[in-house]
Amino acid sequence: MPFSIDYLDDGRVLEWEATADGAVATERDDYAPRFYVAARDPDANLDLTTLQSVYDQHPDVVATEMVARRPGFRRDKETVLAVDVAHIDRVTPLARQARQLSAYPVGDLACFNVDFSREFRYCLETGADPTPASELSTLRVSVPVTETSNDIYGELSVAGDTVTGSPTDLLTAVQGALDAHDPDVLVCSTSEIVPTLYEMATDAGIDDFSLSRWPDVDYQQLASRSTYSSYGRVGHSPARYNIPGRAIIDESNTFFYGETNLEGVLDLVSRSKKPVQELAWASIGNVLTAIQICEAYDRGVLVPWNSWRHEFYKPMGTLHDADRGGFIFAPEVGLHENVHELDFSSLYPNIICTRNVSPDVIRCDCHSDRDDVPGLGYSICDDRGYLVDVLQPIIDARDEIKAAIRREKERDDPDEDRLAELEGRSGALKWILVACFGYQGFSNAKFGRIECHEAINAFAREILLTAKQRLEAGGWRVVHGIVDSIWVTPDPDVDDEDREDLQTLATAITEEVEIRLEHEAHYDWVAFVPQRESGAGALTKYFGKVAGDDDFKVRGIEARQRSTPTFIEDVQRDCLERLDATRSPDTALDCLQEAIKRLHAGTVPVEQLVERNRVSKPLEGYTQNTQNVAALKRARDQDLAIHPGQDIEYVVVDDEKSSRERVALAHEEIESYDASYYETQLVRAVESVLAPLGWDRTEIQREIAETRETDLAAFTEIQGD
Repeated sequence: MPFSIDYLDDGRVLEWEATADGAVATERDDYAPRFYVAARDPDANLDLTTLQSVYDQHPDVVATEMVARRPGFRRDKETVLAVDVAHIDRVTPLARQARQLSAYPVGDLACFNVDFSREFRYCLETGADPTPASELSTLRVSVPVTETSNDIYGELSVAGDTVTGSPTDLLTAVQGALDAHDPDVLVCSTSEIVPTLYEMATDAGIDDFSLSRWPDVDYQQLASRSTYSSYGRVGHSPARYNIPGRAIIDESNTFFYGETNLEGVLDLVSRSKKPVQELAWASIGNVLTAIQICEAYDRGVLVPWNSWRHEFYKPMGTLHDADRGGFIFAPEVGLHENVHELDFSSLYPNIICTRNVSPDVIRCDCHSDRDDVPGLGYSICDDRGYLVDVLQPIIDARDEIKAAIRREKERDDPDEDRLAELEGRSGALKWILVACFGYQGFSNAKFGRIECHEAINAFAREILLTAKQRLEAGGWRVVHGIVDSIWVTPDPDVDDEDREDLQTLATAITEEVEIRLEHEAHYDWVAFVPQRESGAGALTKYFGKVAGDDDFKVRGIEARQRSTPTFIEDVQRDCLERLDATRSPDTALDCLQEAIKRLHAGTVPVEQLVERNRVSKPLEGYTQNTQNVAALKRARDQDLAIHPGQDIEYVVVDDEKSSRERVALAHEEIESYDASYYETQLVRAVESVLAPLGWDRTEIQREIAETRETDLAAFTEIQGD
């Protein structure tokens, strides 16, 4: 069970297995990656022998053969050409050549199983299980942000110890920690640590420095850094490196390790066949696709290199009805007492599994006369769809993990390490389930289909409407509902003795819709926030006090926004505490006044005022002098490389300026801050708390001004006496 796979330049592959006595490498020199070529149109009846003869003469091709495979879930087995390649790096160039042959018109051929990641391909094709057989050891190496752009580090941390000094001092410390811990996993604050340390060793004349477990191969660069755009959001992908015998986790380029933990990563390793290093840098969609590819591989279905699925024809009326999202009941703005939140457990994944919604069975030809999807008239085949087999084990596993978490928490002395492991695994599976719905409508998804996306939404709308009608008939009033969640409070027009028990209602709804409706929380009160531009309720902005608990559930407001400074968040949460205790806006206003006084007195620590924002473009691409621009200019002056998609942290020191003096970077020595700017941010945060009670920013500012005038008058009177 190798936890890491390395490709050597000569074509050999190294399997690294973790054992109680350390990692053990096994060499393989007989592995040849394989891709396939087939006719794009199943009715084309193309002769592939000409293509086979071309590949047989190529020096990078080990062998070819005609085999029977399914070029898609909706296609039967066909004769396709399998091409075995000498080295992993030659797969894509060789596949590209199939598109360039004059013997086949452009578009007649399609390539399959081409763009797999290196380690994943090996595990898929050889059947190797990348789940570690023994616990993996880890070592963390990090550098301060001020060092990230330097060719030579002057400071770093290794195994929790901070080291400063000459390159020799730093390299000696790293090598010593490496020798002492011999880690299977190297956790780096940035992957650029790897080449920088080797460059430092070369410059210092240290020949025996090595991070590698394999002689003669120090490290390999797998990919260069890049910037990308996804759903309108700019992201940055750092360069990726490989160290033989060790998995690298780059903290600046990992979703699952950052959102969960190593246990969450390992759970997905076992399900996706992506080893630790690849799983760590993979996106949610990338991992979901890998799990789907494993299912396709087991069914003998090939994976298209490029997605070319067209949307099925549909009348304009159906297109209009299908182009809708989940159902939403606009929230009633205000503060509501005694509110219950009910959630459908993994609604979209469970719709897929209970309704058999899958790309290979939606709008099937064999049941075209059926109307299986409400409101759309789509048929769904009786054959079990592949997506059900992908998701049902994940749903079941997460349910079991959540049950284990509840049992552990109910113990007199819960095992915190066990809880952390379970929470990590549950969180990792949750992200896969969250993404499975949206990925059906993603144009580049390997197996997605927009009709699945539309069908899932149609079922979800029907389910939420059914729940609303059943709850209201049972004596409950719906105050908000969105996609898979619904908030209710006792209907004041219904006597308590006539009102149905909420848990009994939830059970009845569960049985009717075949998806579990869970009681998520009981709140002493919940406040739904209005939109700033109108009085209508904001769909995802609310906060409430959990009954019998000290916690608040907060969504959408400043305390949940990643850019909000700690000071602003703390003040907003303090306002919530006071509002809970008194239900009076005056106490929140008092909290605001106290915070403003601290700001203007200069007693707020600057580290509590740091804002974090994502950079969306290079410095030269901005046309307005924003705070981000000022911060980027300061970063450039200090030779700090901040790429589009990365975050930049700063404190606003003078918001009236448009130059780089407007802000100071978080790591700089900051002597002052712009109190007026942060006062505005405070008022905005407190407005979110008081808006459900009818207060807007103008009224809050008027109250502040009146208080200041009163304080000034009192001060003047005292001075006069």
